[in-house]
Amino acid sequence: MAGSYTEDPFVPHRRHTREVRVGDVGIGGSNPIRIQSMTTTDTRDTQATADQTELLASVGCEIVRITAPSLTDAENLAAIRKELDRRKVRVPLVADIHFTPNAAMAAAKYVEKIRINPGNFADKKKFAVLEYTDAAYAEEIERVAEKFRPLVRRCKELGRAIRIGTNHGSLSDRIMNRFGDTPAGMVESALEFVDVCESEGFYDIVFSMKSSNTQVAVQAYRLLAARLAERSPGEPSYPFHVGVTEAGDGEDGRIKSAIGIGALLVDGIGDTIRVSLTEPPEEEVPVASAISSICSENWDVAAEVGDPGAHFTADPYAHSRRVTRSVGPPGLEIGSNHPVRVEIDLGAVPSDPKRTAEELVRSLKKFPDLACEGLAVHVSDPNRVRSLQTFSDAVADAGMSIPLAARISPDTIAQWPSSVARVVVRADRTCDDALLDAAAMRCAASRTPLEWNLHGEIAEVSEQLDRVLEASARAGLDEILVSVESDFPVHAARLVAARLEARGASDVPIALRHRRRTDDSDQTAVLRAAHVLGASLCDGIGDAISLEGFGEPARAVDIAYRILQGARLRTSRTEFISCPSCGRTLFDLVETTERIKARTGHLVGVKIAIMGCIVNGPGEMADADFGYVGSGPGKVNLYVSKDLVVRNVPDTMADDRLVDLIRERGRWVDPS
Repeated sequence: MAGSYTEDPFVPHRRHTREVRVGDVGIGGSNPIRIQSMTTTDTRDTQATADQTELLASVGCEIVRITAPSLTDAENLAAIRKELDRRKVRVPLVADIHFTPNAAMAAAKYVEKIRINPGNFADKKKFAVLEYTDAAYAEEIERVAEKFRPLVRRCKELGRAIRIGTNHGSLSDRIMNRFGDTPAGMVESALEFVDVCESEGFYDIVFSMKSSNTQVAVQAYRLLAARLAERSPGEPSYPFHVGVTEAGDGEDGRIKSAIGIGALLVDGIGDTIRVSLTEPPEEEVPVASAISSICSENWDVAAEVGDPGAHFTADPYAHSRRVTRSVGPPGLEIGSNHPVRVEIDLGAVPSDPKRTAEELVRSLKKFPDLACEGLAVHVSDPNRVRSLQTFSDAVADAGMSIPLAARISPDTIAQWPSSVARVVVRADRTCDDALLDAAAMRCAASRTPLEWNLHGEIAEVSEQLDRVLEASARAGLDEILVSVESDFPVHAARLVAARLEARGASDVPIALRHRRRTDDSDQTAVLRAAHVLGASLCDGIGDAISLEGFGEPARAVDIAYRILQGARLRTSRTEFISCPSCGRTLFDLVETTERIKARTGHLVGVKIAIMGCIVNGPGEMADADFGYVGSGPGKVNLYVSKDLVVRNVPDTMADDRLVDLIRERGRWVDPS
């Protein structure tokens, strides 16, 4: 592929895009990341929709989307706009269109942007399996184009923008049959529609590639960015609207959004974002604003790195975890095919080991199903090395068997106790080769795994890594890991992976360490951790993750497992794929989600989708084990995977019938 999704994967750059105007708001170009949300009211209820739009604007929402499921809804956008004008609320409006081209044509008269879904704008999804000849496929594309072209012409005439918004859960049968339910299919679906726009000389286009699966979302956006760059080399491309759809609610929804959105923004991909939470829409806005601030803060920071000598991944458009060697004690090895391990960093070695160990046990018992698989403590004073043994004994006496990692600077090399399972040596520009050799030889002699913790500017990472690899080789030390702490943590982790590949050490495991910033609020701290760790995990990098500074140990462990589940790497609880409510929703989505979570939240590893309507519901069932989808007022359809198995259940009976389905499929366990 001639194009690339990013200018340089080892240095932060904002993707170069044209500006698209949506009313008074510019998207892309040199504009800041714009924050969006969507109303949940009935579009025919003018006052309620205007009230919610005004509320969203008051909390910082810069663009508001309103569903228009019918021509009647679309025509009422005129009354909504008139009411907003009366209130002097000048936020741009977007009409959300599925299945109804005539509604899009009407809505274009009253709103600043039209969102269409290529999967259902001109197609009715039947899950039909057909074989298309090239000629038949071309005829289908032309049929779709003829349905779309009138809208393009109207938007061009009226000065409206169009969002071509592909959803993983609602690709057309034509795309599914040729490309499958894949990122490539999502991209092809969108490109069919941009071809029509460009043939009409229309370029006020914004793209989105949403999925409830963070890995799929990242791959689809990257692939689209590369394909667009290939079509117009060197030219500003189209802006992207970025989000993870059906992210859910609460902390899981926030973490999942920070992973998917953050993994894209770290490469400068994303010009406007929406966090899709199963909560009142005004709750989405501060989360989106925080993610935007966290992930774009390095866009304008100058940084340079030398040639790392290799790519950080063989294929950035498909997720594949790095293939690494196994390091560490039996049962809790790091790397190879073992799960990504969870460690908590306690900071300085405890001054009262017994009390700290007892508090640790009490804390971790709050989440008995979440294993803390490593403890790290810092030893900067050589006189405190003996305290490691005392703390290790206290942990064992408290009834825990957790490997202990000692974080030590090279100049404090001492006779550390045999109970230390791993030594973490800080390696920066102050370390001379003699100190690095001493650390490597000490670990080789005691057969203790060594984690080289690189510190410094990103431009120094390659040289530091070369030096520690050479020290390891001189000592004959094979059991090594590498971690890196940098102002550009995601890019630095990629640089380490690429340099290891270039040095013939591609199988060395990488640990991801994250320390909470002291000035972060609790929510910002969690979002930042999810972004930094999740972005690397989506890159396939990371054999262990370690959190420091998150207070109570149980809290840190819980956050770590939520991040791993959000990145689709380790499942430790029920996963709920629930959409944000909108005017199409056929029941109280927030209340229904809370109710179903209360019934099924103990089913570890089971994925349950709770969808308000049929737009994305049937498609998203393919990524869930069970689905609960609104089918009409007071009615629910129940799915197993993508198969509709129970139709039009009264909503008063649907919860019980869902539990019955889970039992029938052998996935139910009684709550403890």
